[in-house]
Order: sequence, then structure tokens, then C-alpha cells
Amino acid sequence: MRESGDALVLLLAGGIGSRLNLLVGHRAKPAVPFGGIYRIIDFSLSNVMNSGLTRVGVLTQYKPLSLMAHIGDGSVWDFTGRTRGIKILPPRTGEKDSDWYKGTADAIRQNIDFILANPSEQVVILSGDHIYRMDFAAMLSYHQYKKADITIGMMVVPKSDIHQFGAGIIDSENRIVDWEEKPKVPRTNLASMGIYIFDTKYLLQTLAQDRHEVDFGMHIIPRAIHEDRVYAYPFYGYWRDVGTIQSYWETNMEIIRENSGLEPEAWEIRPNPQWAGRSTDRPPARFQHGCAVASSLIASGCVIEGTVTNSVLSPGVRVQKGATVSNAVIFADGVVEENAVVDLAILDKGVRVGAGAVVGHGDNMTLANRDYPKHLYTGISLIGQKATIPAGAQIGRNCIVRFGFDDESFGDRNILPDGQSA
Repeated sequence: MRESGDALVLLLAGGIGSRLNLLVGHRAKPAVPFGGIYRIIDFSLSNVMNSGLTRVGVLTQYKPLSLMAHIGDGSVWDFTGRTRGIKILPPRTGEKDSDWYKGTADAIRQNIDFILANPSEQVVILSGDHIYRMDFAAMLSYHQYKKADITIGMMVVPKSDIHQFGAGIIDSENRIVDWEEKPKVPRTNLASMGIYIFDTKYLLQTLAQDRHEVDFGMHIIPRAIHEDRVYAYPFYGYWRDVGTIQSYWETNMEIIRENSGLEPEAWEIRPNPQWAGRSTDRPPARFQHGCAVASSLIASGCVIEGTVTNSVLSPGVRVQKGATVSNAVIFADGVVEENAVVDLAILDKGVRVGAGAVVGHGDNMTLANRDYPKHLYTGISLIGQKATIPAGAQIGRNCIVRFGFDDESFGDRNILPDGQSA
């Protein structure tokens, strides 16, 4: 671990993350479980820790309770001590209760008092909802070498994806000379990662100039590149935005795919061993006689009697005799009963799939969900927290079963057709 001067970290963790659908129905997006034992925010917090940064403010907004409980006093990531600390920063409501953060810059502006209370030469601004490994100490050195006012972490992405990002046009010295925010017809494939370093004095002056500038990508960056020194910091490592059901599922699958580049243990990513009030420090997983497991991540406390293939299972999941789980992500304490089938699905915490039931029935992968066609369209079905799929029921492709669904909710039906919600 390297010391990185006195830079202050502000971690933006307040986005709704609505494209994750049911997964953010009861939690903030950065608190969504990932990869068996982690939550998404663990990657940003661990990167901060491993970069030698020691003072962090976490800006929360929507459904923050699980996120706040997960972070706790920050001791998991070594953020406790005389010169260390992490603080949760809720939004400051104004005259109206609806005065939430209006954008990334507005969120920072509302917390200027925290910046002033923690004197620093630079402020590092991060998003709490990406899966990646990055050395912020190296980025800080680059920022100082360039004598930059703003440095933006940027990486090459396919041009077909650039419409999701801010895009920068650079010169031979990596100075950003033009900017496009989510361009429909891009001129570059260099995308912003939502990682910024500001000189602190410059940041405070910038935020004081125009209170109508509420977003870095939309307002402050385009103006700054024409007036001040703004540089791109090229990044060539692993980085994924898991803001959609499809990307979330794909990135989970990369944990179990050889040579994918996603290696949380090698990256020294630390989870919090307290998972929603229950310790993940459970007994070792048990693999009973007759079970079969291939290309899967099985967390502690799981009991496997059936077959698990190409799946990620969080602590305490039970797969009973004759049951089959494939291409699935199952959160903590899920139960797949005897002879049930789960295929190409994400099951939130505490889901029970009854005996002989099927989640992911049929071969029609292309009929998108009727209510959320942009969320579920490749065959993945989504089962909400603590839902129960009745014995013998059949849940089709691109289906949604909401929180707390049970036998009574299902009524006389035993089939949920492709693309439907219940």
C-alpha cells in the first residue's frame, strides 16, 4: 500500500440505478451483491485503500440504509484511525424535500463543507458502481506531472457503446481539446470512466462560478477544456459498468471465466464479512454425494446436492437433490428444491424455488419483457427478494417475479409465459 499525499476522496453512491430493476428495489445500486461475496462498492473502496488514500466521503441518496450498514465505520478497508476516516454524506434538502442531488457536480457542491473540513491538495471523485482495479496513486502522480486542473480517467470502448459515456477528443499530449456527452454520432472511442481528479482550489472556484452547472460531464468539463488544463489519464486495465441487468450478469460470469481479466482476490478486493446482518464467515461449502459442479463459484455455507454449472452462488445457497442450476446468479440463502431447474436467471436474496419448478423455461430468448423491454431481452429472468416459486410452476424467459411473491400471489396459474411479470 502506497501513501498518496493528502488527497481527499469523494465517492458518488447516490444514483438510482433503475436499469437494474428489482435488484435496486430495496437497496442502493452500489450495495447490490456481486460475485458471491462482494457488493459493487467494495471495488471502489478497495481501490482507494490499495492506493494509500485514507480520507473518504461517500455521497448517498436513494435507499441508503443497506449501503450505510455495509460500510459501517470503514474498518474493513482500514479507514479508521487518527488520520483516517470515512463519512456517509446524505443529501442536503433545501426548501423542498425534493431537492435531491441534481447531478454529479451538484452533489459535490452540496458537500463543500466536507471538503473545507478536510484540507487537501487534490480531490479524487469516483463512482461507486463499477467493477475495476485502478491505482489512484499513479493517476495522482500523472495529474501533478501534467500540472492539470482536472484529470479524467478514460479508456477505449467500442464506438457502438460510446453513446453511453462522455467522450473526449485529445491531442498528442493527452490534453482534452473537445468533449461530447453521450454522442449519437461519435468522433472518438475514448470514454470517460467517471473518475476525476481536481486540484482542490480549482474545484472550489469552479463550483462557486455557476450554480446552474449541476453535472460534470454535461456542464463543467465542456467549459473547462476550453478555459483550463484538462487531461485524459489513459487506462488499459479491466473496467466494467454493471448498470444494466445484461452487463451485471455478464460481469458475474466473467469471474468464473478463465483469462477474463476479472480477479477480485488478486486485486485484493475486500468484502465486508457481515452480509446484511449475517456473517459470510460461515462453515465451508458442502458438496454431497452425487452432486456435480462445473465452472462455478460456490461461496461458504452453500450445500450442493444437485448440479451447478456456470453459476455464481452467494453464501448459504442450497441446491437440493436432483435440482439443476445453470448460467445463474443466486444471492444469499436461496433454496432450489428437489428436481427444480434454474437456468439463465438472477435470484435475489432469500428466494425459494419449489420442488419441480422451472425458472427459465423454454427456448424463446428474444421475446423481451413486456413491462421492461430494455432491461430483459436476452433470456435472463429476474426473481425478486424473498419470492417463492411454487412447486411445479414454470417461469419463462425474460420474466420478472417481484419481491415477496408466493403461492397465493400465483393463484391458479402455474405458468408465467415468456416476457411476462408477476
